[in-house]
Amino acid sequence: MAEHADAAGEEVSITTKDGVSPVSTGAAESSSASLDEVDFESVDTPGEENADASTAEDEDTGAEAGEDSAATVAMPTKRAVRLALAVGSVALIGLSALVGWFGYRDSQIHHASEQRNLFLQVGRQGALNLTTIDWEHAETDVQRVQHSATGAFYDDFSKRSQAFVEVVKKTQAKSIGTITEAGMESESADEAQVLVAVSVKTSNSVAAEQEPRFWRMRITVHKTDDGAKVSNVAFVP
Repeated sequence: MAEHADAAGEEVSITTKDGVSPVSTGAAESSSASLDEVDFESVDTPGEENADASTAEDEDTGAEAGEDSAATVAMPTKRAVRLALAVGSVALIGLSALVGWFGYRDSQIHHASEQRNLFLQVGRQGALNLTTIDWEHAETDVQRVQHSATGAFYDDFSKRSQAFVEVVKKTQAKSIGTITEAGMESESADEAQVLVAVSVKTSNSVAAEQEPRFWRMRITVHKTDDGAKVSNVAFVP
């Protein structure tokens, strides 16, 4: 009996209110040893697995969200650059056109001013040529008038030039014209009418000195291949 008790293990009696209940200490020690042998660190609980999976999914979601955000930022940036380039190109073209237009207008204004000055100068010189004659070199003075004339005025003056020279020489006439005022009356692309006020001093063999005469003349200036010339002369009261 004693040997059997040693082999089976010592029994401990615990007395309760209801009575005595035997408890085997050997069984308790065996259960304790079995629990000690379990490696709790190597056991993965369901909560930990779920936490790891959630973390991985969150990381993947964050990465995808970052990529989407970068793409979203990149698209407006490219659009802004393209829009800026388009606006810059349009502005450059507009500026070039504006500069070209101003240059063209400036050229037109400059050309018109030069032509106006030319017409005015030819009208003034035409009036001087007609009112400045010296009997001692009448042929030269008449040729100067012819060289500055064109059209009907040239034809008419050329027909009368020889008789005019004879009269000037016979009377020993001399006249000196002075421009007192001149201005443009009208103007077109190739023609202008110039009003000229002239003071003329005359003398001849009969009257050495005469009172100055004041004439107003409308000189028509026409643009030709040889330049601007006098095409008509009319005296204005």
